[in-house]
Amino acid sequence: MKLLLHVCCGPCLAAFDEYFKQKGIQYSGYFYNPNIHPYLENTRRMRTFMEYAAGLGLETIVDPQFDLATWENKLGSLSDSERCAYCYKRRIEACAKTAAANGFTHFTTTLLISPYQDHDMLRETGMRAGEKFRVEFYYHDFRELYRHGQDIAREAGIYRQKYCGCIYSYNDSRFREKIKWD
Repeated sequence: MKLLLHVCCGPCLAAFDEYFKQKGIQYSGYFYNPNIHPYLENTRRMRTFMEYAAGLGLETIVDPQFDLATWENKLGSLSDSERCAYCYKRRIEACAKTAAANGFTHFTTTLLISPYQDHDMLRETGMRAGEKFRVEFYYHDFRELYRHGQDIAREAGIYRQKYCGCIYSYNDSRFREKIKWD
């Protein structure tokens, strides 16, 4: 198995790396998160991913796209669930397409580790993307690893964000006033 892992941030990568190594799964990391706002946060998460991946010796593919216009103009009138569905589809399909184009046999996403994401929607989106791009979606309920991944990240000093990523989750975050933009 040769797997492409869509990575939303460094802390989520930590537990996946350990899991894949224990299972003997060869994988590369893929960063594509045009939803993350503001721009400083997008670059902070991308930089954190790249630095952590480099420390692991992990091969990466990075698409630094930033797309505030879609989130402000196209998605503003949608419900939270509809925005999340769009966001999942856009990122997971990009991963599947990239996996197929680069000879990977499987793909998955670190979003599957979060207890705060719609797990059923993620699984369905991954399965459809796999069918569309003819690459197998690797499904596992990784939520059991969430706290362990956070502990690894904390111990390693990896930047841990306080909200999902989009402008709407930022505006709704109860940690908004604690987010530092240095």
